[in-house]
Amino acid sequence: MDAADSNDMVVAEELVKDFPRPDGRETRAVDHLSFRVPKGTIYGLLGPNGAGKTTTLRILSGLMAPTGGVARLAGFDVATEPREVKRILGFLTANTGLYQRLSARELLVYFARLHQMDRPAAEARVDQLIDWLGIASFADLRCGALSTGQKQRVNIGRALVADPPILIMDEPTLGLDVLSNRVILDFIKRERDEGKTIILSTHYLDEAEDMCDMIGLMHSGRLVAEGDLESLRQLSGEHRLSRIFLKLVHADEPAGASAS
Repeated sequence: MDAADSNDMVVAEELVKDFPRPDGRETRAVDHLSFRVPKGTIYGLLGPNGAGKTTTLRILSGLMAPTGGVARLAGFDVATEPREVKRILGFLTANTGLYQRLSARELLVYFARLHQMDRPAAEARVDQLIDWLGIASFADLRCGALSTGQKQRVNIGRALVADPPILIMDEPTLGLDVLSNRVILDFIKRERDEGKTIILSTHYLDEAEDMCDMIGLMHSGRLVAEGDLESLRQLSGEHRLSRIFLKLVHADEPAGASAS
């Protein structure tokens, strides 16, 4: 794609991240990684543990500075324009914490107000998210009393309360029951259909196969293959994403080991 393509909502250019080691040397977690995500796309960033996925997502979200390279969200440089990036980004991880003493509703209103919404607008947006995410039955319970799946729905509401155009989701369904899993995946698809740009990292490859418009396979900090599911099938000669994954990253583990 052309570097000036205004349809690219997320751009990573030659990203590098090195971490110091006790022996004075460095470990390279991300190694000259480049990819682009067009508007209205679910992009699956997949790879085995240690591939560099979470480090990449933290760089894109501004939580971690790269050693080298550039990341841009909607044209804003993550390193030099962090305030603009925070305004347009919703970031979710499987272990995001909640304020235990606040109810789900109170927490969502609180974060809406942090985004400078007036109270009527904040309450209206929160009511909308409570409905869409199926939170109504526990909206007025303290977050400390919620189940894992319930907490994750609230976390998604928190990430989306300001209606950001870009979402980064790192293992959003990790450890969830089937019902919560389905609610969250359906909601992610809904956001994509509304024009949101979403980067999704997950170890559940069947989930990625169903959700993602584009897939980037990472291994040892590098992007080893990229494309839609059909192009990856042609490239690998395999049909299921779990087999494609193992074939293209030259993994040694048994088939399906990385799909759980």
